[in-house]
Amino acid sequence: MAVTKKGILNKLYIVFVFVTILLVAVVVRLTNIQFADGDKYRSLSEQLTLRNDTIFANRGNVFSADGSLLATSMPQYEIRMDAFTVKSEDFEKNIRALSMELSKMLGGTASKWETQIRKARKNKNRYLFIARKLGYTDYMKIKSFPIFNLGMYKGGFIAEQSTVRAHPLGKVAERTIGYDDYRGGPGIEGAFRRYLKGRHGWRMKQKIAKGQWKPINDNNEKEPVDGKDIVTTIDVNIQDIAHHSLLKQLEYYSADHGCVVVMETKTGEIKAISNLGRNSEGKYYERLNYAVGESHEPGSAFKLMAMVVALESGKIDTSTVVDTGNGRYKMYGRYINDSKRGGYGKISAARALEVSSNIAFARLIEENFGKKPDEFIDALKEMNVDKRLGLPLKGEGVPLIPSPGHKLWSKNALPSIAYGYNLKLTPLQTLTFYNAIANNGEMVKPKFVKEIRSWDQHVESFGKEIINPAVCSKETVKKIQEVLKNVVEKGTGRKLYAENFSMAGKTGTARTEYGNYQEWVKDKKYVSSFAGYFPAEDPKYSCIVVIHKPKVQTGYYGADVSGPVFKDIAQKIYTSNYIINEVDKRMPNFKSVQNSFNTYYTISNKEYNSIPNVKGMAGMDAISLLENLGLKVNFYGTGKVVEQSINEGEKIIKGATIKIKLT
Repeated sequence: MAVTKKGILNKLYIVFVFVTILLVAVVVRLTNIQFADGDKYRSLSEQLTLRNDTIFANRGNVFSADGSLLATSMPQYEIRMDAFTVKSEDFEKNIRALSMELSKMLGGTASKWETQIRKARKNKNRYLFIARKLGYTDYMKIKSFPIFNLGMYKGGFIAEQSTVRAHPLGKVAERTIGYDDYRGGPGIEGAFRRYLKGRHGWRMKQKIAKGQWKPINDNNEKEPVDGKDIVTTIDVNIQDIAHHSLLKQLEYYSADHGCVVVMETKTGEIKAISNLGRNSEGKYYERLNYAVGESHEPGSAFKLMAMVVALESGKIDTSTVVDTGNGRYKMYGRYINDSKRGGYGKISAARALEVSSNIAFARLIEENFGKKPDEFIDALKEMNVDKRLGLPLKGEGVPLIPSPGHKLWSKNALPSIAYGYNLKLTPLQTLTFYNAIANNGEMVKPKFVKEIRSWDQHVESFGKEIINPAVCSKETVKKIQEVLKNVVEKGTGRKLYAENFSMAGKTGTARTEYGNYQEWVKDKKYVSSFAGYFPAEDPKYSCIVVIHKPKVQTGYYGADVSGPVFKDIAQKIYTSNYIINEVDKRMPNFKSVQNSFNTYYTISNKEYNSIPNVKGMAGMDAISLLENLGLKVNFYGTGKVVEQSINEGEKIIKGATIKIKLT
């Protein structure tokens, strides 16, 4: 028996020793993990369960010149609930009230919300989805709901903030405002991203069930710094005028696409820029920035540049006579045609620009520069016609002015260039030259941004940049200005002439897509344009309108398609802009008006205890006088009072009706 007990004890000792050794090993290992390898495992744990989550900074706002908001960052919130963390007492006391508030705000029945939240609490769901894409006002409202108003830890309220870019004025200059991405997007948003983007903050989050992450405190660890604001040169009123005028014309002519730019002459500030293209359903929208990026053959709009070169060279004057014949002229085996049937005959160079004669310009340039074409091309280059404008916006089109030796050069190259073919410019590049003529020869760089601001603090300004202080002599400028004015008064733009408002400019009509000659003959396509400035005598604004592929059956000439848009924009700006529309403040000396006013002033300043005699008074004056005495006035006719229903001298009864007859 003793032996048996001893054997059992030995076995117990062995087990005890083994357990002790195992326990010591565990303690040693735990100690080693806690102290020797503690940092390693804590770091590993944090990597698996904690992370720094980026809080994206709000991008700066983009404003128009008059302070209207063009683009802004709008906060959006996603709301979730830790249904398990709420104390039972608080939960049962307020769950019904919370459900009712959620029902009112987000829809669905209160009972459905209560069932959903109770189920989440039962299942220990600590990240129950409530709503997403809430604005700041709704976020503040839902945050005040029962239970949620207890905060994150006591009320289980979890709010995830994000930002979205919004355009409060809709599609206004959308392509020019642009957007930003990690590579730097198009438009102002992309070009000035270093100012707009700000600095991001971060917030610590902890991993919970089902791979979800929950903020572990109410406060941000590092607050984001919002981006700076951009103040553009865009004038919302002018932009609205330009957009709707262009849209109306595109729709009327069923055109493929078009653009319009309005530039302030002295500064180069872009006051409006609209780019409209058609989608598959035929609706127009801001598809691409055609004004900045689309190079095309300008057609007759380029004759201005050719004329300036020819005048500056001294080889011709505005009075130089050129024979255009019967409107059809053969040069190097190819026929050149004018739009007028029967031709213009012998005309001056000035008249050639006014009526836009292709033959005249082909002959003038070929006969004076044909032996030395480089002289003509180099003169264009000296006027910066061949260079990009150096805009901050991405995607500016490359101008093309071929020289002898270029693959596009041939015997017909020079005469073709003279009237706007065999070269390419963007609408904004063309406008910049026209603006230089309006600005007495000084070529200024188009400007889209005026200044950078941070809240109300000025950060940086962008002043006028001069590309070329003088594209030509003052003498040439004056001659060209007079001819461009005549284009509207008695040339191709005469349909645009308005006696009370002066404009100057040049029409342009160019055929396009003529690579396939047979297709081109069967289905001709055109680019219609008008470039100019207003008022003609003291230009405040320059403007270009370019419309691609209008329906030929409706019309395609620049004066018919693009010219009316220019005129509409110019006149609406003129009538709405106090800078241009300077009214003579002197009082007109009309005796009849003055006498009528004196009569009314004398009568109206009397104190009446009875009905006055208003016969012979102007109807408007009589009505005003009688109503000021407390009478109701019924009248018929127009002119002066000849009859009154209540005779002079009768007692005035407030509210009584008096009838008067006017003739």
